[in-house]
Amino acid sequence: MHREHDESLPSSGAALRAASLTLTTPPVNVGGAFVSPLRYPGGKGRLGPWIASLLKANDLEGGCYVEPYAGGAGVAMYLLLRKHVRRIVINDADPAVYAFWQAIVQEPDALINEIQTRAPTMKTREFAKDVLANMDDHSEVEIAFATFFLNRTSRSGILKGGVIGGKEQSGKYKLDARYNRPDLISRIQAIAAHRQHIQVHGLDAIDFLAKVSKKLPKKTLIYLDPPYYVKGSQLYRNCYGHDDHTDVATVAKGLAHPTLITYDDAPEIRKIYKGMKSTLLSLHYSTHTERPLTSEVMFYAGLTLPMPPTMTRGERLGPPSRSTACRQKQAA
Repeated sequence: MHREHDESLPSSGAALRAASLTLTTPPVNVGGAFVSPLRYPGGKGRLGPWIASLLKANDLEGGCYVEPYAGGAGVAMYLLLRKHVRRIVINDADPAVYAFWQAIVQEPDALINEIQTRAPTMKTREFAKDVLANMDDHSEVEIAFATFFLNRTSRSGILKGGVIGGKEQSGKYKLDARYNRPDLISRIQAIAAHRQHIQVHGLDAIDFLAKVSKKLPKKTLIYLDPPYYVKGSQLYRNCYGHDDHTDVATVAKGLAHPTLITYDDAPEIRKIYKGMKSTLLSLHYSTHTERPLTSEVMFYAGLTLPMPPTMTRGERLGPPSRSTACRQKQAA
């Protein structure tokens, strides 16, 4: 079961300005950098404020933002809800993830109803697992709910991962530890309020770029965050082999629009992307008492970096107060 929503892209600044006239204010509080309802392994939601500064530095504010590997789409949703861009185009080849974003755009009330009426229990989790195992037998809204539920109740948000608290629910945290329904529904409502500015695709990333790249307005940033090279098979339902990564690099290097790419910092990736400008990105917020746990490599083209890439839990680029950091950590 895979139905792709297709909507023509604005091809000019005038079309983008016309689209912006109907922007609405989010109906709820979506403070901080965490605006996506999904937790995603390797997700870059905390990079949102930095990418907002990148857009400003490169005169790309108010334009279009494109993610061929949407996943949790944390950056895309942050940029749209904070009005740094007027339109986002997101894509994910995983039909489960595609169904989730498609439901927010097409049937948000039905998705919210599923979340409100199905209790966060192990029984519901078994239902969700069965839905994803037999997607042809279920509606897109049921697939969307199953994706959402498994994402929020699995360790690290991995759809095929183990349940928070264990099967016996004997752990310190239970399966609903990351399942604050009112907060998560408010995030969905905030995104749905901007759905006329969201285009969703469910294609292979290369096919997606071939389909949309020539239709994109000049003021566009394309951000690729492909599956990890080393541990991709452990984290994602769709993962790549070496040749797949090479094919993506070939396409990415040929894109006409400003492009940003992040990867796990593997020697093979460095070789594949040789010739592109690069910098390191710390994946762990660092204070004077904490050191980065790991880093990724960021490649870029057609862009000037205003500062080193920075992950942040709040809105500002810089160390948040301890109380703010605590609130944001709980919200994620």
